[in-house]
Amino acid sequence: MLGGLAALLLAAPAPGQPPRPLVMLVETSALMPQARIEGERVVEGLHLDLGQALGRRLGREVVARPVPRKRLAEALQRGEGDLLCDYQSDWLPGVFAWSRPFLPDQALLISAAVAPAPAQLSALAGEPIGTVRGYVYPEVSEALRGGFVRDDAPDAVTNLQKLELGRVRHALTGRRVLEYQQRLGHVRLALHPPLVVSEVLAQCALSPSSPVGLAALNAAIQGLVAEGELNRLLARYR
Repeated sequence: MLGGLAALLLAAPAPGQPPRPLVMLVETSALMPQARIEGERVVEGLHLDLGQALGRRLGREVVARPVPRKRLAEALQRGEGDLLCDYQSDWLPGVFAWSRPFLPDQALLISAAVAPAPAQLSALAGEPIGTVRGYVYPEVSEALRGGFVRDDAPDAVTNLQKLELGRVRHALTGRRVLEYQQRLGHVRLALHPPLVVSEVLAQCALSPSSPVGLAALNAAIQGLVAEGELNRLLARYR
């Protein structure tokens, strides 16, 4: 008992000292509007904005740390980070405390205008579809089963480039990414109206060793949503 008490005392901040920063994990393959990463730093993007907004409500500084996608679950489990956002529980293996769903996006199938517009996913059985390596697409897998032919790229922007080059005629992407790239003028190819594959409400996951509990995180998220701050953050990147 004494040893455990001593460890708790050592872990607690000294009187008058601020609590240690929360470490927010961001996958290294993330692109704008999610994140822009330079070296070992996340310098801008929705993930950083969201982390800082949550930190203000939790009374803690938030530091963003880039981690390769394949190591996210391990890093969160080992306590190398305290928080991971814009994910869903079925996307990440491991037992974590998951926040309420709150961060909206849409998974879209986009098709070059030179190809026939598919009325539904099942029309694309056997047709190569631009996908992101390591990502899962449960709705597409369910609709196409053995007819789901992936054409993997390292990220969503590369898939848009593959569409422009004619290497694929269809690709899966998120609405946030597509609208941001269109706003920047980076999507010059004529597209059919996108087919909505699924509505997404992403969550945040807490490490088992996070100093912030799930109730406090959910209260901070509730404040972001109720006071309109989340919508203002999202509007920066539309």
